[in-house]
Amino acid sequence: MTTVLEARGLTRHFRLGTGIFGRDRGTVKAVDDVSFDIARGETLALVGESGCGKSTLARVLMRLIAPTSGQVLLGDIDLTRQKGRALRQIRQKIQMVFQDPSASLNPKLTAADVVMEPIENFRRFSKAERRDTVLNLFDKVGLRPDAIGKYAFEFSGGQKQRLGIARALAVSPSVIIADEPVSALDVSVQAQVINLMKDIQEEMRVAYLFVSHDLGIVEHIADRVAVMYLGRIVEIAPKRRLFAVPLHPYTQALIHSAPAAHPRARRSHALLTGEIPSPVNPPPGCPFHTRCPRATADCKVELPRLTDRGDGGMVACHNA
Repeated sequence: MTTVLEARGLTRHFRLGTGIFGRDRGTVKAVDDVSFDIARGETLALVGESGCGKSTLARVLMRLIAPTSGQVLLGDIDLTRQKGRALRQIRQKIQMVFQDPSASLNPKLTAADVVMEPIENFRRFSKAERRDTVLNLFDKVGLRPDAIGKYAFEFSGGQKQRLGIARALAVSPSVIIADEPVSALDVSVQAQVINLMKDIQEEMRVAYLFVSHDLGIVEHIADRVAVMYLGRIVEIAPKRRLFAVPLHPYTQALIHSAPAAHPRARRSHALLTGEIPSPVNPPPGCPFHTRCPRATADCKVELPRLTDRGDGGMVACHNA
């Protein structure tokens, strides 16, 4: 399969500056040495607790935030080295769908203008071409053609997100980063938007990085799943293997803490205890050892690296 997006050793740290008497307040290690790839037409889901660095990673991949170190490869182009006009041109190939459609749509633009704005950043259209393009995209995402003159506040939540998807598709990207794209929607609307994204992917062969905390949705849409903890990928594997046989203790805890499909379903793993450590002062060794029921002495001093398991998956654990 053709790789369309690859992260290599991607890191983003935020310095907190100085406090009273010039004391260094430390550095937040939001994303720490993350590597993965996504193939054409594939959905890689990124899961983890709130604050683990998922959204920061998404924005670093988009170059909305510059990385501290590492590479983001879009095909054979390193996004981390692009600036100005070159970066602007390559952004046609990587687009984003945001969590809150109400906050990500310009309230002063009509729906037609919202969809056309990214296209007109690169070339001009005649009035007839403009209308045909908008109607085609509206049809693709399931919006009525008579809605092109409406403003964002006149749409429902699900319709706003469909409009956001149409905007992302307008420049024919090869990768779409979807950051919690359905978490702000009603459950019934979530299913509609997820099915729409799957249909678009089948038709256009676009790749998705799907950021989510909802494992039910992830199990429905993903091909592979990457599990993130305290800024690091601790396990990445094909969806079916990961849900059937999770190897990392944190992955096991995530899956077995999710709501059961049946109220009498039993959980065979203990739920996590304690709080996620501070990214300003992460623990030495394995970042999960302070909450891990299988931690050993090695876990407290030696950082585990992602290791190929030979089944298409990788895990960073001394005792997997």
